[in-house]
Amino acid sequence: MAYWGQWRPYVSQAERRRRAAAEMAKLKKRGHPAAPVELRSRTIASTFWGKAWCDNLEGYGDYANRLPRGRTYVRNGSVVDLQVAPGAVNARVSGSDLYKVKVDIEPVPKLRWKAICKACAGGIDSLVELLQGRFSKGVMERICRQRTGLFPAPEEIRFSCSCPDWASMCKHVAAVLYGVGSRLDDQPELLFRLRKVDEKDLLAGTAKGLPISRKKPAAGKVLDTADLSGIFGLELAGAAEPEHTKAGRTSALKPARKPGAKKARGKGKRAARTE
Repeated sequence: MAYWGQWRPYVSQAERRRRAAAEMAKLKKRGHPAAPVELRSRTIASTFWGKAWCDNLEGYGDYANRLPRGRTYVRNGSVVDLQVAPGAVNARVSGSDLYKVKVDIEPVPKLRWKAICKACAGGIDSLVELLQGRFSKGVMERICRQRTGLFPAPEEIRFSCSCPDWASMCKHVAAVLYGVGSRLDDQPELLFRLRKVDEKDLLAGTAKGLPISRKKPAAGKVLDTADLSGIFGLELAGAAEPEHTKAGRTSALKPARKPGAKKARGKGKRAARTE
């Protein structure tokens, strides 16, 4: 890319890392708590919320040509600091220099959030399950809809970068947006902070929805997301009752017959015939 009429000198990845580390060390000395995006594998996100964020991002057709470079940058550790605050993401990305990136995201409109909470009433029965993304497909789809769900549409995002790239979305901004998806793997509650809503509101309608089992799950049990009884804690079908229990209960419900009653009735009939 041309830079003030000349080509910028090439800077190796190792040199970029060295420069970024030196700059971040200075920031730490001044009290800035650096939070780099560190991937465990080539996969940027592996949980429900992280994947859903990245899927929503890749639906932005206008930025399709910039997203691949962003994926490369976040995978090679170029996002050396990423801070998520209500309505904003502030980050530093290592490139030829250490660039500052800011992403502002509009809060979810109040009426939209009320509609989301109403649609999900009864479908989410615990905050733990919500943050782990363990709920029905219908609830998932409702939350993930663009423009009517929780994830932002392109027109709800504004961003800036200190790099000289004049593109509407540079690779550094794209890397930061992917970095948010990675961060949601470990801290899904940040999505709600970013959109300025309270995730506990989604639990408010639980009592009006499906009943919740009070029985605690067995220790170490892993819930299957395809199993509705596991997700919602419902007792969908009772266990089969042993035959000997049924028999005992049936006999107990019958009135007791007085001793000798049958014999007495028989004598009475014979007496009547004799007369």
